[in-house]
Amino acid sequence: MDIEEEIRSLQLDSSEDNNGVVNPEAAKLEQIEESDKMDVDLNNEAHKESQSVHVEPSKVKEISAPEDIEGPEDAEGDKKRHLNVVFIGHVDAGKSTTGGQILFLSGQVDDRTIQKYEKEAKDKSRESWYMAYIMDTNEEERVKGKTVEVGRAHFETETTRFTILDAPGHKSYVPNMISGASQADIGVLVISARKGEFETGYERGGQTREHVQLAKTLGVSKLLVVVNKMDDPTVNWSKERYDEIESKMIPFLRSSGYNVKKDVHFLPLSGLVGLNMKTRVDKSLCSWWNGPCLFEALDAIEVPFRDPKGPFRMPIIDKFKDMGTVVMGKVESGSVREGDSLLVMPNKAQVKVFAVYCDENKVKLAGPGENVRVRLSGIEEEDIISGFVLSSIAKPIPAVYEFVAQLQILELLDNVCIYLVFCPTFRVLFFKFFSCQ
Repeated sequence: MDIEEEIRSLQLDSSEDNNGVVNPEAAKLEQIEESDKMDVDLNNEAHKESQSVHVEPSKVKEISAPEDIEGPEDAEGDKKRHLNVVFIGHVDAGKSTTGGQILFLSGQVDDRTIQKYEKEAKDKSRESWYMAYIMDTNEEERVKGKTVEVGRAHFETETTRFTILDAPGHKSYVPNMISGASQADIGVLVISARKGEFETGYERGGQTREHVQLAKTLGVSKLLVVVNKMDDPTVNWSKERYDEIESKMIPFLRSSGYNVKKDVHFLPLSGLVGLNMKTRVDKSLCSWWNGPCLFEALDAIEVPFRDPKGPFRMPIIDKFKDMGTVVMGKVESGSVREGDSLLVMPNKAQVKVFAVYCDENKVKLAGPGENVRVRLSGIEEEDIISGFVLSSIAKPIPAVYEFVAQLQILELLDNVCIYLVFCPTFRVLFFKFFSCQ
């Protein structure tokens, strides 16, 4: 026993030096042993708790984005308002060129594509048409230099998503222009400042007058009048020429029903070279202009509020077959989403929404003002006619036998008489034009 006590006393003495200071190596070993004991105790306690707590698998899931959000682009797009802009005006005023320049300046078209179009236009001896090729994709349009069908494209600013509707200016394609204007929220009236071109479009029979009156009749309440080709040698950014055009257009716009002070804005630009479009024109070129550029003017336009919770209304402008029946149109009221049950009026056919496409992208939900393609089930393509309306079941659009209409005569030719004719077969009254000679 005495030997054992001596050994213990020697061990204790070895952990301290002669001055009573703790030996670092021995103290470190003791700390490691103590930490190991604590880890073992904690593991034992955690094991006991895991045995006592029962976790339901159904309560645990991965965090994911809501189903209604398609991705970052759609989430960002939901924050921006959407506007449909129709470009109207006389033939060769520069509508397609201006629309193409907008797409280039907003980054929708790259430099390689522009170089390709430049070469193609040069080969056809139409060097100044290359920007119009962005909007005029039809070979017939590129050869003739005239827009035939309504071109459609998309671009964005910081606050707004825009859909461009490039309407044809030639008088032979007025029905196509009407189709484009009927989908628009705001109109951009393109006027050529070149000597002789403005006068041709403005005089009797010109499409500048006709397009303005048609746009107003079709519900385009906001109008942006852009005086194009201001860089032309015959104009050279002349304030006198700009003021001359504005002074002639204001009385005509007022007589067409527009509130010139609130609903109409004028600005000069050059669509071919892109001046005063995305950024304001340099003072060295146009010292007298202090107003906004085209992008700023478009962002500043206010349109009436459209109720996304109202009864759904979508006039059908076109239809085709693609894995079912697909209809196209602009949502005028309410919203549409996948799985909705709707009515096609006036034949009262009940249909179900399989898919909704907006700006070529599949979306879960589309609100008022959006140009959409809706894939339906429960109806065949031949049972749908352009002009039918896709509406909600709870509050369908009413079908009527008669309605009060206003007839606006844009131009009355000489020696023409108007008669009101009754058709007993269909029990309708209609107007018919006869020559009085």
